[in-house]
Amino acid sequence: MKKFLFATILISLVAVSFIGCNKKETSDATPSKNIERHTIKVGYAQVGHESAWRNANTLSFKTTFTPDNGYEFYFVDADGSQKAQIDAIRNFIAQNVDYIVLAPVVETGWEGILKEANDAGIPVILSDRQIKVNDDSLYLCWVGADFLQEGRNAVKWLASYLENKNLGSEEINIVNLQGTLGASAQVGRTQGLIEGIEAFPNWNLIAQKSGNFTTEGGKKAMQEIIKSVGINKINVLFSENDDMTLGAIEVIKEAGKVPGEDIIIISFDAVYKAFMKLITGEINCECECNPLHGSRVAEVIRTLESGKPVEKIQYVNESIFDHTNAQSVMLSRRY
Repeated sequence: MKKFLFATILISLVAVSFIGCNKKETSDATPSKNIERHTIKVGYAQVGHESAWRNANTLSFKTTFTPDNGYEFYFVDADGSQKAQIDAIRNFIAQNVDYIVLAPVVETGWEGILKEANDAGIPVILSDRQIKVNDDSLYLCWVGADFLQEGRNAVKWLASYLENKNLGSEEINIVNLQGTLGASAQVGRTQGLIEGIEAFPNWNLIAQKSGNFTTEGGKKAMQEIIKSVGINKINVLFSENDDMTLGAIEVIKEAGKVPGEDIIIISFDAVYKAFMKLITGEINCECECNPLHGSRVAEVIRTLESGKPVEKIQYVNESIFDHTNAQSVMLSRRY
């Protein structure tokens, strides 16, 4: 009987020891999963696909936020609709993303949806365009171009160009193709031009029309301007993006004028097609608006993931191009 009890106890101890070993192996395996790279979920509510610049911007995000780089990327093209962007952000919140990136179609009307993201504890990073809110803590930071400075750079270039052509004191009639009204790119670039008009008494703004940042919009707006003021009165075209400029150039040619010679053309963005026209002389000045924001936003996220703070405003690097430097940088450009 004693031998039987001893054997039973011995078997029980071995069993407990075996189970204990199994538990230890399971426990050891669990932390190894925890040290695997965390996949970061990022949602991007893009304005749309209205321009070559916008498409380059989208591509920079899609090639940055990849599974190989440790991201799960949710992308929505809002096709120029603020409602679609708001719906997209609401879906991102429901999908429990780690970060939301917004390229706002207009500056106003974002408080409600940003508060929803804030309440869910999801940081919102603005890209490209800016917004107007009473509480700027509703978004984490903004990454993009200094649109006002772009406008000022264009004015500075024009003043220098006119002086070099001995036209500094001549009456200069300027027409302005504006982008989507209320978009921060439009607001900043237009303001830069207005400052120039005020600084130079011999500069006259004789027409303004919105072309909504599209080629067809630029064509239509330029046709209306020519019909209103006459092609012969126009000395300078200040066009707030390349797509509108390309449309306007077609209209100028149809009206019997030579772009870049009969009319000085200043454009913004510096995308490939327009850059080629800068080299051939149909555009006189290109104010770069760098669309490659993906890597900068990723840098912001990496900084936040490391527990460090980021700057509220983050500008991308940009340049200005004309016949003096365009050829030398053409081969090195990525868009």
